[in-house]
Amino acid sequence: MSNYLYILWIPLLPLLSFVILGLFGRKYFSKISGIMGTATLFIATLVSFIAANQYFFVDGKVNGVYQKIIAFKYTWLDFSPNLSIDLGFIIDPISVMMLVVVTSVSLMVHVFSLGYMKGEERFATYYSFLSLFTFSMLGLVLSANIFQVYMFWELVGVSSFLLISYYFDRPSAVTAAKKAFIVTRFADLGFLIGILILGYYGGTLDIGLLIDRLTATQSTPFISITSASFLGASMLTWSLTLVFIGGAGKSAMFPLHIWLPDAMEGPTPVSALIHAATMVVAGVYLVARLFPIFSMDESALKIVTYVGGFSALFAAVIACTQTDIKRVLAYSTMSQIGYMMFALGISKNGGENGLGYMASMFHLFTHAFFKSLLFLGAGSVIHMVHSNEIKDMGGLRKVMPITHITFLIACLAIAGIPPFAGFFSKEEILMAAFHSNKLIYGVALFTAALTAFYMFRLYFSIFWNKEATIHSNNLTDKDHSHGEGPWIMKLPLLILAACAVGVGFIPFSKFVSSDGAAFETHTDLLFSITPVTITIIAILIAANLYKKQNVKSDKIVNAVGGFYTAAYKKFYIDELYIFITKKIIFPYIGQPIAWADKNIIDGFMLLLAKITSYISVSIKGLQSGKVQNYALYFFGGVLALSVLFIYIWK
Repeated sequence: MSNYLYILWIPLLPLLSFVILGLFGRKYFSKISGIMGTATLFIATLVSFIAANQYFFVDGKVNGVYQKIIAFKYTWLDFSPNLSIDLGFIIDPISVMMLVVVTSVSLMVHVFSLGYMKGEERFATYYSFLSLFTFSMLGLVLSANIFQVYMFWELVGVSSFLLISYYFDRPSAVTAAKKAFIVTRFADLGFLIGILILGYYGGTLDIGLLIDRLTATQSTPFISITSASFLGASMLTWSLTLVFIGGAGKSAMFPLHIWLPDAMEGPTPVSALIHAATMVVAGVYLVARLFPIFSMDESALKIVTYVGGFSALFAAVIACTQTDIKRVLAYSTMSQIGYMMFALGISKNGGENGLGYMASMFHLFTHAFFKSLLFLGAGSVIHMVHSNEIKDMGGLRKVMPITHITFLIACLAIAGIPPFAGFFSKEEILMAAFHSNKLIYGVALFTAALTAFYMFRLYFSIFWNKEATIHSNNLTDKDHSHGEGPWIMKLPLLILAACAVGVGFIPFSKFVSSDGAAFETHTDLLFSITPVTITIIAILIAANLYKKQNVKSDKIVNAVGGFYTAAYKKFYIDELYIFITKKIIFPYIGQPIAWADKNIIDGFMLLLAKITSYISVSIKGLQSGKVQNYALYFFGGVLALSVLFIYIWK
């Protein structure tokens, strides 16, 4: 087996970029900070592809099964002979796949930002935060210890906070960053409790060893964790559900999704990174990493299935009503992540039984490219019209031809039109759902139609609908090439568009499966007729309503009335949280605790201080400094001791 120690450079290079640009960027490298950060990540991306080539095509497979390889291991905290926190990097199919995804998409974001963020006062700070975000996600996907996962998990949260609040002079950006941080902290508490339970019963925090112990049905750890129960559920169910809560928070699953749309307050390239390859897919990756354990508990898998399915449908309905281009894409992300989640939930472990697992990872892979393309395309549009609102757009296909074509390719990919990448991964998910859970299949099919509708509603509203009102005086001299920004912004769009077309042809099941063993999948053309037909119908409806200006969509809005309003208001989930927080938690929980803290806890400590002060004042005369007083105390003590000895002697 070859040495994979060189993969240490993949996360260390972005970390080095973060340190240098964060400490010295604004002072010494303000003009070249973007190039430095991009060059560093370019090297990390090359190393990722080298590692992927070596693992998948040279020595990763032994006897037809891809092996789990510990490339690096260091014992950080040793609690007992059987329990320690080790810092290690694991090489297996999903970690290698994620290395390629994270570095590739992050590199495209870095390149795009060279043009999009040019002229920003905190340009170096922006690139240092991007590097930190990339380092955090790379560390997470490589972690071989579940507590190490948790450490990088929290670092991803910190990184997202810094990037969402990049425009800290905007109150909305600060509020959005705090909202994302607080919501995910509640979810992460569940994650922490869950891994502590797993570690307690498994007797280890090492992921590989933990999986081996808790999936061996005759082992003591498995018997212990399944026989112990609380409120009618086994501790295995509780621990996995709590771990999933952590994943649901990061991946914006219902009802912990409320931070995701507001996270759009960050720069648009940041949105591409958060929504395509880093933060929101962390939850999917977590469930996939522990999937052998999840597969041992049917109840936990059902929770993953139905939360994912509902989230996919819920977000798709809301996306149909939003008018902010980035919010439409945000809810689209939530919907697609829901697809990945329920695909894991309906899967089994091993071979073709793990079709749902493979399909989920395949969709994560393809989604990273076409969703980052959508966000960067949206960034080009916003860069052009200086607005996020769809009403300020229209007819842009003539002045933004490259953005138009690449955005159309991304829309076709996410809608699942063959031969674009999204078709292949989405068909695998639908096939897995059809054979495992007909209800989820129906939800997935309807959600696919809604996805095609709202994405082409967005496409036609931006690039068709009406004549463009953009004039050359809105553009700087360097932007007159095609009227859509410099080539440094167009190049990532072209590369990602090529990926959105081509990556679907990768025989993914030969590289990634639930047990490491390759298996064959076949596209069933008869099966694909129904979803593709429904998708095309949805696209035609969107074209009829939004390709040209008309009142048809307004009539539909008036016809559905209250439901449309509720969907536009995101079904008042935010308002419900605010009501619960301000009307219940603050007055009935927060205020009593604050009163008890001030009057009981603080009052008791103040009482101790007063008693101590009183005693001190009372006895301070004993330390008067007068020799005659000390002599008097001495002889008094001698007299007392004499009386005591006489009494005892008698």
